Amino acid sequence: MFFVLSKLVWFVLSPVNLAILLAALAALLAFTRFAWLARWFGAAAMLFLILMAFSPLPRLVMWPLENRFPQQPAEKGPVAGIIVLGGSIGVARGDVVLTSAGARMTKAVELARLHPEARIVFAGGAANLISPVTKTESDGASVLFEGLGIARKRIVLEDKSRNTRENAMFTKQLVDPKPGERWLLVTSAWHMPRSMGVFRKAGFDVEAFPVDYLTEERLQEFLRVSGRAPRGLMIADDGFKEWVGLVAYRLVGYTDALFPGP
Repeated sequence: MFFVLSKLVWFVLSPVNLAILLAALAALLAFTRFAWLARWFGAAAMLFLILMAFSPLPRLVMWPLENRFPQQPAEKGPVAGIIVLGGSIGVARGDVVLTSAGARMTKAVELARLHPEARIVFAGGAANLISPVTKTESDGASVLFEGLGIARKRIVLEDKSRNTRENAMFTKQLVDPKPGERWLLVTSAWHMPRSMGVFRKAGFDVEAFPVDYLTEERLQEFLRVSGRAPRGLMIADDGFKEWVGLVAYRLVGYTDALFPGP
């Protein structure tokens, strides 16, 4: 139930979707006696889109998330396993497709080569709510890892999970971590606080290895106007979704804190 509800709620609350829905409502009202209200809705939708696309606001929303867990030296060992969360890969026309979060996969390969004794665990099934899926993210991960030289015997695929909570639960059941083992968790930096909270709640002691940064460290970066609307909208969607996810996961008891930290 939570999975379905989360998909429906985020469809409405996504900044881009919300602006489009407001604009659509304004267009409908424009042909009624509430035309005056349509003008307000239309103006609000346009202003909201401009703020999300060009202002520093999306990066300001994203920055605390990406700075919550610092990245550690990749060479630091020993490492029993490397867990890579889904959301970064797919399969189309029989070939591997990387999303904008593809750094999760490339960093996993880098870590696998630095730590040849470690298992490589990919956690991700099919998160589609409506359309049928014939290939899961794990199918794509298997092809990519093996194609880049990772031995199949090192790869563990968790292909049932649909969200971060299921990532943690199913992965723990699959790998059965032992006390004292060191496991790295690889996901986008903005997704790391919620992921760490979920894994802690599941009783799986992992270390954060954030990647796929969308903001800079310097404060000056937040004072400039973005010249690329699609990138601004993407950062806004990811950032606001993560804050909504942190609140929702805490309310239903899926994480150990509202804003998990080191």
